Amino acid sequence: MKQDPAFAPRLLPAPEAAHYLGVSETMLRGLGLPRRVLGAKRLFDRLDLDRYASDLPYEGQADEVAECDRLFGVAR
Repeated sequence: MKQDPAFAPRLLPAPEAAHYLGVSETMLRGLGLPRRVLGAKRLFDRLDLDRYASDLPYEGQADEVAECDRLFGVAR
């Protein structure tokens, strides 16, 4: 099935959810984001991914950058 590039599905499997956030699947699974259940599938909700990304600090927000670095495994 060919997918319309203008169409973004709301529920994403892990590989697509990781790509959406720009992280590896391993990192995605370590973030502890909830998944929705659809039959036998476990899917990430794009709204949860957007909320997670929106809650990340901007570069230069000193206290919050340390938490972001910890979540992404970056040592300071």
